Amino acid sequence: MYNTKKITSDLFWVGANDRRIALFESVYPVPAGVSYNSYILLDEKTVLLDTVDKSVNHQFMENVEHVLAGRKLDYLVINHMEPDHCAEIPTIVNKYPNVKIVCNAKIQTMIKQFFDFNLDESHYLIVKEGDTLNTGRHTLTFVFAPMVHWPEVMVTYDTTDKILFSADAFGAFGAIDGNIFADEVDYDHRYMDEARRYYTNIVGKYGTQVQMLLKKATGIEIKMICPLHGYVIRKDLEKFIDKYDKWSSYTPEIQSVLIAYASVYGGTQNAAEILAGKLAELGVKDIKMYDVSTVHPSYIVADAFKYSHLVFASTTYNNGIFVNMENLLHDIIAHNLQNRKVAIVENGSWAPVCGKLMTELVSQLKNTEIIESKVCLKSAVKADKCCELEALAKAIVEKGLN
Repeated sequence: MYNTKKITSDLFWVGANDRRIALFESVYPVPAGVSYNSYILLDEKTVLLDTVDKSVNHQFMENVEHVLAGRKLDYLVINHMEPDHCAEIPTIVNKYPNVKIVCNAKIQTMIKQFFDFNLDESHYLIVKEGDTLNTGRHTLTFVFAPMVHWPEVMVTYDTTDKILFSADAFGAFGAIDGNIFADEVDYDHRYMDEARRYYTNIVGKYGTQVQMLLKKATGIEIKMICPLHGYVIRKDLEKFIDKYDKWSSYTPEIQSVLIAYASVYGGTQNAAEILAGKLAELGVKDIKMYDVSTVHPSYIVADAFKYSHLVFASTTYNNGIFVNMENLLHDIIAHNLQNRKVAIVENGSWAPVCGKLMTELVSQLKNTEIIESKVCLKSAVKADKCCELEALAKAIVEKGLN
């Protein structure tokens, strides 16, 4: 049975939810599932904007057929060629053989890479930056957004209703729970963290490219954003755009401290706990702590984008950095985090070397200051190390938290 949602008088959501998926892109935990969004515009010409993942094929096709209600499909706009959005192109082409695929040249190349079906050139409408498509009442404009977060990405703007179909931008982890609009749910408390985790881990590396897209967006009037994951945004757009501006410019949202620690027998954890307590005594609020061995790195990466000051505390392991901490640091570097203040705490019973190695890794982050008051433990926290942790807390506070 179909499950569609009306967005405007002639625009419908025809996507589907996957609540059984464990790992998005085989990497990121999605305990609340994920939505795959697709939209149909009913005008003099009918337009399907993107498809869905193969896992929700049946629901998607029922939705499409219900909204079309016997009408033919004239256009299929492809904004992004990741398989969670393009997997059902062959199904659509098979069901509606006269459909014209609207895409850019790079997308056309990827269609031929992903699929075996052969379409002659008459099946394609290849668009360039700024090209338009009139469907009757509506005029669609195509804006290229390369590396947000694949090189072929474009977004589609409905100049009539001022709707931006934003591809993977402005998306979020989490299935859609009945409501379709972000203002119909407690978004800030239920979904904003997942929107941040989605952005930072999926798109976060490409801040410069997102900034370019945001600059293009400032030149057009936007009344609604329809992303490929998560809720449709129709109110408080400036709030969401401000978040994207901060995330893509690597600007902290909060002036506080994130402490990530790796501890085998408790000594390093104890040091992290003492440091957090000393920071609190100095008036620092909303401190966040993570055990890197129990929390998936995607959550820590997301908060590293949120917090202004970061502390990495690790035991030495196999004459190196403890494996989960090393993986986290490489992940943070891969996502291009910048503009942070970082402190290091190391531990080692006979040869503590991880502090030097962590410092070398963190030094790769652009415009990032490493706080000099490094603490080196030998197995457990002793009285003198409590004094050093207190001194580190003061040094952290002096770097922009006082």
